[in-house]
Amino acid sequence: MSSLLIQVSNAVCRINSSKTLRIDSFSIAIGEHWCFFGGNGSGKSLLAKLLQGSLRSGRAHVHYQDGFDPRRDIIVVSFEEQQALWAQDNRHDVSEFNDSALDQGTTVEMLILDGAKPDSQYTRLLNDLAITSCQHKGIRFLSSGQVRKALIARALYQNPRLLILDDPLESIDRDSRERIADVIRQWRNANNSSILLSRRAEDVLPGISHMALLDKLSIAEQGSFPAVKSSPVYDSLFNKKSLPPTHIPEPCKGFPVQHIAADVPLIELINVNASWQSQQVLKNVSWSMLPGHHSLIEGPNGCGKSTLLSLIDGENHKAYGQQVKLFGRQRGSGETVWDIKARFGVVSNELHNKYIKGWKVIDVLVSGFFDSVGLYDDSGASERRTAEQWLQILGIAELDRDYYHELSFGQQRLVLLARAMVKRPSILILDEPCVGLDDWHRQLILGTLDRIAASTATQLIYVSHTAAEHPGCINQRLRFVPVAPADQSANDYQLVIEDLR
Repeated sequence: MSSLLIQVSNAVCRINSSKTLRIDSFSIAIGEHWCFFGGNGSGKSLLAKLLQGSLRSGRAHVHYQDGFDPRRDIIVVSFEEQQALWAQDNRHDVSEFNDSALDQGTTVEMLILDGAKPDSQYTRLLNDLAITSCQHKGIRFLSSGQVRKALIARALYQNPRLLILDDPLESIDRDSRERIADVIRQWRNANNSSILLSRRAEDVLPGISHMALLDKLSIAEQGSFPAVKSSPVYDSLFNKKSLPPTHIPEPCKGFPVQHIAADVPLIELINVNASWQSQQVLKNVSWSMLPGHHSLIEGPNGCGKSTLLSLIDGENHKAYGQQVKLFGRQRGSGETVWDIKARFGVVSNELHNKYIKGWKVIDVLVSGFFDSVGLYDDSGASERRTAEQWLQILGIAELDRDYYHELSFGQQRLVLLARAMVKRPSILILDEPCVGLDDWHRQLILGTLDRIAASTATQLIYVSHTAAEHPGCINQRLRFVPVAPADQSANDYQLVIEDLR
């Protein structure tokens, strides 16, 4: 029997009216561990889908080893899989019909075991990935990073012949990145194969044996990892530099910038608490965001960062009855959720998960004026002109008429940043905005955020797991610091605030 699992030859796959994936020749053998490397929209995910048999126009050009069934023998871990899992779980949410008003949905244990009984391998994976305390929690109540680790545990528990990992270290804190890399290293051997999709050199996992460089929807270079790393093509991909925009679009007519008195905190929390069932997530948290502050929030997966954000952007009802003030006004003093949302622009995994099929890019941007998921209000030429200007600034003007769901994950992220800024919000909440972006686009985003901070009244709240990855304008840092051992079974963190001005 041949050692080749999959072979591709002369594949020409029409993706849409403007995109065609072309793969002249590619193969992967048993025991090979590949990295598909390239920037946003280069074709990494499309090539992975071609190998899975998911691209209808390319199936005739993909050949599998006898007995190899891609539906059974390939397992994928990606943000797209994570989005689909969240969407499916939310569709089956029956909490409003329960006496307790709570539906756990799919728990981590259910996700990993899929009906099997817990065994030593299951216990080891939970321990190695530090998610033992999450095993009986529903995935809809976990952070993005915790769900990512659960998906990796599920994939390794099933022990596929070919594992496809789409940037598994994205949205993961530093300690968890090391754990994930080690668990995957232990799984790899001469009898299985893997493909890592990566946009950044620092995210290439140890143990890679082969690399394919993708650019403009085709393979530009492929071969052994050492040979490809020393190639001119590899060097050219890493030396691309982006420049920040020279200007920021003017506010749209009909959506005036809202100002606040110079001596009034934009956000003020005093001894605020938040719990999930019996577990306290935030305990006696106090924080003031003053005019001129641009705040960075740091902490490991599951420490409470997203909960803190939800208390201030109108998404979490537990802000009511507590000392939470926004723009000088006590929460619950007569304002509507829409009054709050009008002051915020948001980029987050949760928002990313809400946009599914059917919306064109320009409509996604214009929906930001109305704080809706999708465009249901009448919009005029002024709103669309402002939206087009933001696409131009981010270097994706040519995508305006494309369908959002057909873009790469990183391109979708850029669209969401433009959506958040079209209305010139008082506060721009950026919950890991660079997730899914290559180095060129990360530089562009950070430079754009510094330009926004310098030339507009918008203030930033930036959440990041990556060291030193934040805009230079940051002058206040909030750190969730554990006050118990790292293997704690309960969530116990203290919020430390530093003024960097």
